Amino acid sequence: MDESFVLRLIRHAPTRGNQQKRYVGWTDEAILPFGAEPDLQLKMVMGSDSKRCRQTAAVLFPNAVYRANRDLRECHFGQWEMKTYEELKDNQLYRSWIDDPWHIKPPGGESLAHMAERVERGIRKLPDDREVTLVLHGGPIRYLIAEALGEKFQDQTALHGGCHTLTWQNRQAFEERELCTSFSVEPLMANGNM
Repeated sequence: MDESFVLRLIRHAPTRGNQQKRYVGWTDEAILPFGAEPDLQLKMVMGSDSKRCRQTAAVLFPNAVYRANRDLRECHFGQWEMKTYEELKDNQLYRSWIDDPWHIKPPGGESLAHMAERVERGIRKLPDDREVTLVLHGGPIRYLIAEALGEKFQDQTALHGGCHTLTWQNRQAFEERELCTSFSVEPLMANGNM
């Protein structure tokens, strides 16, 4: 009998740039301090190679080995890295990107389509386990949830410190990109979406 496959997607704790509503893509910012009940049982976690994902995993899963994968990074915002909407709102290319981020990319950055291709490469490297926990960024999490639910990327939310749990009937259903059979979200941090 097939066993279900569970994928847990945890968004890293907030950084100063996140609090300031900046585009923090490949900029390697540290997280701000946060409180959470650590899971001492989990032995292996995967995720982005960014500092903010590694640091979040170290607090949430202090006994786990962290396997970093650069393909799981946030979208690269190029010249718009660490800028805010207010700083970019009069830029015509930025306005076009807001309307069509799948095909238009920031100067020196990548489109959402490119990020999705990269994340798919990273997902193909998951261990062959029944349950996998990933510490990621908002963009990759929103992409993976949208794919799993058969919904639009823009309609998804990824809370900082939120554990987004997706379940499939079996590993093959996940690998063949069938829709998941259940989806839930729970906060792992003391203050929820900090």
